[in-house]
Amino acid sequence: MLQEIYQPNPHYASTAAIKNMDEYHALMNKAKEDYEGFWGDYAKEKIDWFKPFDTVLNESEAPFYKWFEGGQLNVAHQCIDRHLLTRKNKAAIIFEGDNGDQQVLTYRELAYEVNRTANMFKNQFGITKGDRVVLYMPMIPEAAISMLACAKIGAIHSVVFGGFSAEALRDRIIDAEAKLVVTSDGAYRKGNPYMLKPVVDEALSKGCECVQAVCVVERNGEEIHWEPGRDYAYNELVKNESPKCAAEPMESEDPLFLLYTSGSTGKPKGVQHSSAGYILWAQMTMEWVFDLKENDTYWCTADVGWITGHTYIVYGPLAAGATTVMFEGVPTFPDAGRCWRMVEEYQVNQFYTAPTAIRLLHKTGQDEPKKYDLSSLRVLGTVGEPIDPAAWKWYYEEIGGSKCAIVDTYWQTETGGHMISPLPGATPIKPACATFALPGIIAEVIDEEGNPAPIGEKGFMCITKPWPSMIRTIWGDPERFVKSYFGDCKKDGKPVYFTGDGAMIDEEGYITITGRTDDVINVSGHRMGTAEVEAAIKKHSNVAAVAVVGKPHPIKGEGIFAYIVLKSEESLAEEIELTKEINNIIKKEIGAIALCDDIVFVPDLPKTRSGKIMRRILRSIVKNEEITQDTSTLEDPSIVGKIESIVKSCRL
Repeated sequence: MLQEIYQPNPHYASTAAIKNMDEYHALMNKAKEDYEGFWGDYAKEKIDWFKPFDTVLNESEAPFYKWFEGGQLNVAHQCIDRHLLTRKNKAAIIFEGDNGDQQVLTYRELAYEVNRTANMFKNQFGITKGDRVVLYMPMIPEAAISMLACAKIGAIHSVVFGGFSAEALRDRIIDAEAKLVVTSDGAYRKGNPYMLKPVVDEALSKGCECVQAVCVVERNGEEIHWEPGRDYAYNELVKNESPKCAAEPMESEDPLFLLYTSGSTGKPKGVQHSSAGYILWAQMTMEWVFDLKENDTYWCTADVGWITGHTYIVYGPLAAGATTVMFEGVPTFPDAGRCWRMVEEYQVNQFYTAPTAIRLLHKTGQDEPKKYDLSSLRVLGTVGEPIDPAAWKWYYEEIGGSKCAIVDTYWQTETGGHMISPLPGATPIKPACATFALPGIIAEVIDEEGNPAPIGEKGFMCITKPWPSMIRTIWGDPERFVKSYFGDCKKDGKPVYFTGDGAMIDEEGYITITGRTDDVINVSGHRMGTAEVEAAIKKHSNVAAVAVVGKPHPIKGEGIFAYIVLKSEESLAEEIELTKEINNIIKKEIGAIALCDDIVFVPDLPKTRSGKIMRRILRSIVKNEEITQDTSTLEDPSIVGKIESIVKSCRL
């Protein structure tokens, strides 16, 4: 573990949004002394309101909190229209395709495109305020344009990651009751075209009666099936629409989007975010955590199918008036210098990526950064999972030239934006440590009784006061919302938001995230519910029982490891074929991101006499740890040794 503390670069700190720890503590104290005043002042300062709010926070129906009631705004107006007086000719989006295509949209051009698309949604497809629109898109400008077009007219978008299967897409369409699906013929990956429209066709062939139309963006020009009366060409329709469109006035608590995230109980959860609270925090964290300046070029390598792409590619940067880079490709194509070549070409000032990508780039292109001028970089960010010290050191020294702050950001789909992160001009950084909660965020590590966890001991990572960008509910399932986030931890006898993560706090107050406490696996920074993967595996006709756990992985952080009990024994050759069949089912049901790295076939699983599978034991076996759990209460204590032997033989 790296023990050094890295002080902020004084040259950058002098002009940072928050310049030192004194300023940080002053903001934290202000929030603690006058919580509603703190948030109310920032809401008045940052948001261009159509109608001012009259109530900062309504806690009368907690945990269904309401922020900035009485206020009206429009998020697309906040991200685009209000900038046209001062930034109309500034680059809003810089797009680079996998195949080298490049496109720059100024704020004025983006406004025209969003307005045309918004008018198309209204005029051609009858989309109105409150309707749901599913976007199944690659990383192209039309993905961001479609999101913003929905916001402009008050429609609720739900972006589904383009790597998800037809089954996963269908489930999300049905749950959201979407009227319109916007997709692309396909896109490019590693120099080759891949297809998205056929996945939509398959999803809709299995019962999505709510969908009235499919709008298809042309990207790779490959031949696709067109369903008469249902499928429409985006590129043909949009050019006939007016570039003017009035922004729909939205109440502060009107939903902006749904984003489905894996849970520990199988069915994905439709996380619902509001308009005002979400966009306020998206903008504030862009300004604080990335220390944006007017002429900066900012690049987040995520996909819009995940929350990071929502908040830190589209909404946050544009609300802050920044120039944001959208990248269609992968970091290692055509070689491991792709990212650094783009940093040099676009003079990127803030670079935000996942530890998985950092580890991959370090492994496959350790010497590539030396070939490029990376001197424009000022802030380096990481997201999705804790970064390990070795990757942190390489990132800091080789990419940042030992001068850039590394902001190791901790947050979730449900939080809307960063919760815990260093501030580049203020925070002395301990590598691989999330550091401190951001101003206004009351984050505490507590034990089961709600008391502060002892220094250096694991506790539950909780946010003990509501904040503006928090999840409002799970779409269509308020009971699950309460149970999922407010059912496990209490403080002063009242339920508080539990992140599902464990954490430790040291003697100086630094917070380190220790990982999930529930059955969720973090694969390349993306949460996969074990129950969802297990449900897919159980669809194989020869699977009697299955337990899925996370396994440490040098690149992805965690891989998926499955223990499977078969209905009938198979030979080794048949087991190899079974493994392929099971992964094919997972790919079909969920997508390639959920494929198992390891599958072992075992005679039984460690279960209590009541039938509960002891996954903690299975996790210990995967990690080759000593079994410290009490096995005497198991239905068959001897099964643990049998499973250990099987896993060890597989390692050999």
